[in-house]
Amino acid sequence: MKNHPHFDSTFWPSLIPGGLIVLLLWIIQWAQHLFVFPFYTLGVMPKTVHGLIGILTMPLIHDKLDYHHLLNNSVAFALLMSLLVYSYRSISFKVLFLSWLIGGALVWAFASNNGAYHIGISGVIYSLFGFLFASGLLRRYFPLQALSMLVVFIYGSMIWGIFPLVKHVSWEGHLAGILTGVVLAFVFRKQGPQRPKYQYEIEREMGIEPPDFEAELAKANEAETPRVPPIIVYHYRPNVPIIPLDDTTPSTPQTPE
Repeated sequence: MKNHPHFDSTFWPSLIPGGLIVLLLWIIQWAQHLFVFPFYTLGVMPKTVHGLIGILTMPLIHDKLDYHHLLNNSVAFALLMSLLVYSYRSISFKVLFLSWLIGGALVWAFASNNGAYHIGISGVIYSLFGFLFASGLLRRYFPLQALSMLVVFIYGSMIWGIFPLVKHVSWEGHLAGILTGVVLAFVFRKQGPQRPKYQYEIEREMGIEPPDFEAELAKANEAETPRVPPIIVYHYRPNVPIIPLDDTTPSTPQTPE
């Protein structure tokens, strides 16, 4: 993918955006132990006015005691964000921004209000996963299709997170995220890296019919080759005596006079 104009020459610079956001997550996690302010109230409380702020801040807040969850989210987000920036550089920040906002808005609008706040960057992770998977399939470009398969191979088990199987897990946020990513893959399918087109595809789009070389060659050969009348050759057989079918005696050949 290095030779494609949409791809960075190296992968390492693509780690910077995701790394900076992960660093911010850990700074906020550390700040929760320094200040009395209840940071969890910056999450999304569905269908409430004060929960609207969570559309912007929900991905930045995690349970201050659940470092295992934050660590898993940090690794997944850093990797998927790096793959997004490397493979879809020109639209990567659009995808991240819309994933951040639309996923949170869907949780606020459609999740059930049971008095709990929805926090964590998992919804954004699911959106990046859905985008990388669906976009590679829609573009029909082998490097991006290979990336789709790689993402599924690494994080394919995430699909179970969109079902209400585990308590105290925002499955609505996961579902909203993956749906957002798939929709964004469809919306941006004409932007970013595309499958290189063959010459005949470009000419077909321009309305140029490809030349029929075989027909032209046949016409040229026909024009250059003179038409020769057919030659009829007659073959004569000598006189042969006729032997009746019911005559079993041999007959002596007669010599014509």
